[in-house]
Amino acid sequence: MNPLSSILQELRSGPSGSPHPVLATLVAVAGSSYRRPGARLLVTATGLRLGSISGGCLEEDVLVRAQRVAATGEAELITYDTSSENDLVWGVGLGCHGVVQVLLEPVSAQAPWVSALAANLAARRPTPLAVVWRAPAGTEPLGTRLLSDLGSLSAATAVFQETITPPPALLIFGAGDDAQPLAQLADTLGWQVTIADPRTAFATAARFPTADRILVAPANALVARVAPEPGSFAVVMTHHYIHDVPLLRDLLPLDLAYLGLLGPKKRADRILADLALSDTAPTSAQRAALHAPVGLDLGAETPAEVALSILAEIRATLAGRDARPLRERTRPIHG
Repeated sequence: MNPLSSILQELRSGPSGSPHPVLATLVAVAGSSYRRPGARLLVTATGLRLGSISGGCLEEDVLVRAQRVAATGEAELITYDTSSENDLVWGVGLGCHGVVQVLLEPVSAQAPWVSALAANLAARRPTPLAVVWRAPAGTEPLGTRLLSDLGSLSAATAVFQETITPPPALLIFGAGDDAQPLAQLADTLGWQVTIADPRTAFATAARFPTADRILVAPANALVARVAPEPGSFAVVMTHHYIHDVPLLRDLLPLDLAYLGLLGPKKRADRILADLALSDTAPTSAQRAALHAPVGLDLGAETPAEVALSILAEIRATLAGRDARPLRERTRPIHG
């Protein structure tokens, strides 16, 4: 499950009353940091921790400070300076060489932004949020709100703005055994996973317990049944030629962010050649956009390793990266 979805679920299902859970939001970074602005960590009254704002080096200190924020009910801004070459803060040697600002705020499930965000994520709509993290005393309360609820602000007020978008949608056409680790790993990444297959015996909740949707229909009607939204990721892996042909026929013209086909390149070429003779011949642009064989060249052998190679290629595509080793990158890792 997506970390933010987990946070919302806990907020809406947790006990009401005081003390409220405390939400830590990374609002600003100068220099290097393991996480970027927008990373969040929720600390409940019972000490349950959901999400993260670092690689684990700041969380223990945040937990201590969150107890004070829960007790006072007042938001608090924390500055962590790890820019020193001799950084041994809290005895851990963070070594990130950056300054990060983290806002801690008590938050209620009744907050308008919480219910609006939950509804928008369920409907796969974006939600513009604003986090006021510094303001002159008595002018603007610190904390998270809907961007539309943000009034006129003092020039001295610092606000982190972001649009929370729905998690990536991965459509897996094919419910064989090798689709299971792909669905599980995608769920771990917080993606929304749909399993679609013409075979009722394979596309079941018992085989895919983490899938958000499981759909069954004939291959020539399966894409219409799934109804992919623009920007979705799709992987075809039925292992049946007679299924893959109509699936690719219907998927290639769609506005997908990624389309991959499992199997040898010769098999993909044969499918494309067959489609070229049909009334729905793919364009050169559609053929070029098809990732076949699907995945990165990781030397994958097992189904789990193949799943890793597929998701790695999709993630690189989503980020507009070429998937080269980071040591060969000449530009900053984060934009």
